[in-house]
Amino acid sequence: MKLKDTGLTEEEIKLKVKTYMIETYERMDFIAETAKGMYLYTPDGTAYLDFYAGIAVNSAGNCNDKVVEAVCGQCADIMHTFNYPYTIPQALLAEKICTTIGMDKVFFQSSGAEANEAMIKMARKYGVEKYGPHKYNIVTAKMSFHGRTFGAMSATGQPESACQMGFGDMTPGFSYAEFNNLSSFAEAVNENTIAILVEPVQGEGGVHPASPEFLTGLRALCDEKGLLLLLDEVQTGWCRTGAVMSYMNYKIKPDIVSMAKALGGGMPIGAICATKDVAKAFTIGSHGSTFGGNPVSCAAALAEIDELLRLNCAEHAKEMGDYFCEKLSQLPHVKEVRHQGLLVGVEFDETVSGPEVKHACLERKLLITAIGGHIIRMVPPLIVTEEECDKAYEIIRASVEVL
Repeated sequence: MKLKDTGLTEEEIKLKVKTYMIETYERMDFIAETAKGMYLYTPDGTAYLDFYAGIAVNSAGNCNDKVVEAVCGQCADIMHTFNYPYTIPQALLAEKICTTIGMDKVFFQSSGAEANEAMIKMARKYGVEKYGPHKYNIVTAKMSFHGRTFGAMSATGQPESACQMGFGDMTPGFSYAEFNNLSSFAEAVNENTIAILVEPVQGEGGVHPASPEFLTGLRALCDEKGLLLLLDEVQTGWCRTGAVMSYMNYKIKPDIVSMAKALGGGMPIGAICATKDVAKAFTIGSHGSTFGGNPVSCAAALAEIDELLRLNCAEHAKEMGDYFCEKLSQLPHVKEVRHQGLLVGVEFDETVSGPEVKHACLERKLLITAIGGHIIRMVPPLIVTEEECDKAYEIIRASVEVL
């Protein structure tokens, strides 16, 4: 919908949001009316260079032509039905996902948090049914982030964060260990533990990739103790980190993996993939989702995956991530640059505020985000070029220099 078609001004649109919406977001003070490729555009045509990608969603570019075509075509056929009849996009997408990433079974949800909820439920049900009613505890990482629904929020290892504070007691059944510390996880495992859940890269925790020794060690620990390894790839999945799934960088395989964000190319969809043995825990009525596997979202996901693979976005993400981070390391006041592919974090020294850098970049028409006090994060569309990396770097440099 275009602003000119409403008969309203930009300020009237913003006022409606302030009047009628429950606001939990820090709004950027512009209206995103259209988008294409690496840019968002306001009603007057002002362009914002997008190094946020809708929070790692629009990986094949904003409004990718093939994804738009798939969505429009599917809307003309069937937009939604319940999950009792078969639908063609859902069947084709299930096959595409499983065969591409080497997993056995898939279950569709509508978001990343829901996917993580499904993964937690599947692991707990598997443990209880196989070993008894005590076997449902899951060890997760401190400073992790798994979503804002209650189970996913409880799995999140950030007890002092706004994500968890003010909601009362968290869901029981979780314990927490130090990320990238194998002995800490080994010590946290007890007779009630059924699974270990981690992100291959802690995104919200500051962009900290798992070390090879840590993640391969967790796989070995789970095998030794008869535990499930659960990987949250909601943000890292589908070519973001230099491989189709981040776990492929480590040459391991999880028992269950969650995904969302880039999967739908802009349409809401999440999923979990599991091995055949673990997937058996979900039986008729044990889990469900009205909108999970929606035909339009599945059609979009099929097109998005095809585009990511056709464009070789995994390899491109690795190349551009290395290129961009080499430049970012030259910024003033940089303490450390961390990345895996095009999931990029820059930590500054104590003299530079991450949120202030973010706001200064916004004034210069670059979209990034900030984590904590001194960290900025960038997750651009995976079609980004060296020239766009150069442009983003210059804007970030200028933004830091004026603070």
